[in-house]
Amino acid sequence: MIYQFNDIIPVVHPSAFVHPQACVTGNVVIGKEVYVGPGAAIRGDWGQIIIEDGCNIQENCTIHMFPGTTVLLKEGAHVGHGAIVHGATLGRNCLIGMNAVIMDNVQLGDECIVGALAFIKADAVFERRSLIVGNPAQKIKEVSDEMMKWKTEGTKLYQQLPQQLHQSLKECQPLTSIPKNREIKYPEYKTWNEIK
Repeated sequence: MIYQFNDIIPVVHPSAFVHPQACVTGNVVIGKEVYVGPGAAIRGDWGQIIIEDGCNIQENCTIHMFPGTTVLLKEGAHVGHGAIVHGATLGRNCLIGMNAVIMDNVQLGDECIVGALAFIKADAVFERRSLIVGNPAQKIKEVSDEMMKWKTEGTKLYQQLPQQLHQSLKECQPLTSIPKNREIKYPEYKTWNEIK
């Protein structure tokens, strides 16, 4: 659902896909080939949210801020299931792990990776290619070229997903059994454990 707030209507590029069960409110700008999953809440009522081209906001994520703040997700940022971004800036091609919490005024440099369940406290600044884990979160090492290649390939799947959803997603009634001739093709992608 898309909602205007105080006469401000969200801006969504036609190539982006915002799931009907996501909620986008107010001063929000969503760029090209962005995916926003069901259950995501992107609330630009007290400040602005800019989601640049090629980002993805997965299921049940929350993006919000304190009054007067701009939240910025730079090109290719990848926000995993259930993560919270509150008043932060994510650099280009960052990966935020599932259920991580990124607090106010956090600045993540380009190509950072934040582990699942990490908690990054307010005002923290991490340089480019930091691998960040824990609660409170800390940098444990540099993100390698191999890790960044793996992350970028995963994000490409999400950049292709909006077009596929525009073409094929439709509400339906479930089948009562699996058809005998059912053939399903999934994208090829190896998990991090498979390539290490």
